[in-house]
Amino acid sequence: MIFITAKFRVRPESADRWPEITRDFTQATRGEAGCLWFDWSRSVEDPSEYVLVEAFRDDEAGAAHVQSAHFAAAQQTLPPHLVETPRIISVTVGQDGWSELGELAVAE
Repeated sequence: MIFITAKFRVRPESADRWPEITRDFTQATRGEAGCLWFDWSRSVEDPSEYVLVEAFRDDEAGAAHVQSAHFAAAQQTLPPHLVETPRIISVTVGQDGWSELGELAVAE
């Protein structure tokens, strides 16, 4: 699985509308056969920062994502709303989903 976390610093005037601005891109990506998840979160410390946590089944799925029409469209439509180039961490991990955080296990 390719696991990616990216931080987006959004212009203050676009910050509240970021979910709307990214809606088409988000929905299209979530619809990709190889997308495992594609989830946005807003920072509780900086309201102009959003974090994207995404995962793709394998290298082939990741390549299909960056070669898609909706990715190309996002390359044009998203940067005008950003303060800087997003920062990213991308790693390949040997699992295909979330594991439990045993240190915070919830008793049933």
